[in-house]
Amino acid sequence: MRFVHIADTHLDINFKNLSSIDGLPEKRRLEQRKIMKDIIEYIKTNNIQFLFISGDLYEQQYIRKSSIQYINRLFNEIPNVKIFISPGNHDPFIKNSFYNTFQWSSNVHIFKNNIEKVEIGDINIYGYGFNDYYCKESNIENIEIENKDKINILVAHGSVDGGNDEYREYNPMSSKKLKTLGFDYIALGHIHKKTYNDEKNQRIVYPGSTISFGFDELGEHGMVVGDIDKENLNLEFVKLDSREYKEFNLDISECVSNEDILEKIEEINFNENNLYKIILIGNRNFIIDTIEIKKLLSKDNIIKIKDNTKVAYNINDIILKNDIKGIFAKKVMEKYESGLIDKETMEKVIETGLEVL
Repeated sequence: MRFVHIADTHLDINFKNLSSIDGLPEKRRLEQRKIMKDIIEYIKTNNIQFLFISGDLYEQQYIRKSSIQYINRLFNEIPNVKIFISPGNHDPFIKNSFYNTFQWSSNVHIFKNNIEKVEIGDINIYGYGFNDYYCKESNIENIEIENKDKINILVAHGSVDGGNDEYREYNPMSSKKLKTLGFDYIALGHIHKKTYNDEKNQRIVYPGSTISFGFDELGEHGMVVGDIDKENLNLEFVKLDSREYKEFNLDISECVSNEDILEKIEEINFNENNLYKIILIGNRNFIIDTIEIKKLLSKDNIIKIKDNTKVAYNINDIILKNDIKGIFAKKVMEKYESGLIDKETMEKVIETGLEVL
């Protein structure tokens, strides 16, 4: 059997982190719709029999009925494809959710918070869905597969091997325990980074989000396509998002003003389709105003500018001088040594003060 596995599309999310650029949040929402259409077109032309959607298909807080109608029209275009949806923490199966109130296409099956098994010939699909924005216990790790001669697949949303309290709020699971259950494929969602080929014969898979949402989600985003029988599993990653979030380190050690930095950024040949964070590195001997630099940039795909530079002053040498700069630096250093300010604040204060003096 051939399947497509997607997760974390987050349709109609507000893209608040892109709000500083006029029209970009709206463009990204349109790109989300296009990606959903691209997925359906791929399914049509590649003999795909199953579509697994492992949670966070949409944002409960922002989703519009028109978007649900759009998705459902796409689902209607592939009537012979079995679609299984496992609601996640951003689109839980709650009383007023569209999972509960909307009439979905007949080929769509939506899992609720009781573990369920759907039999389709020699294939058994198990699934579980959130019924709230948090889930601390789903009982997935205690599933007993009824017929191990069939192809058994689990569709769920949650956190595998999460090490902190936040992860334990979202259906925590152990990969060690999941592997003992005997599933031929476990289609997961929640983690936006793809993990499908981290180990040989990997069967616990996150496809990652179909679209990137920020600089903590660098790299390609898309879907996993699988071909499976009882003996073999072949997986392929298909890129869907035409944009990528990128970080670019820029050494400004030779710059003597914010204007120099601005000109240096403008000279870089960036891919116009990608979204960038410029990280300023090197030594500085003037005050860097990242807000002003960003405001004056002509490139509208630079989302953030972060100052990671270090003060070029030799503070120890300045302190030894018997002039106003030396006295000022010594007073600030005394506050640092007494624990009243941290090192970063101390360096910033000395830098600002020396600039003024």
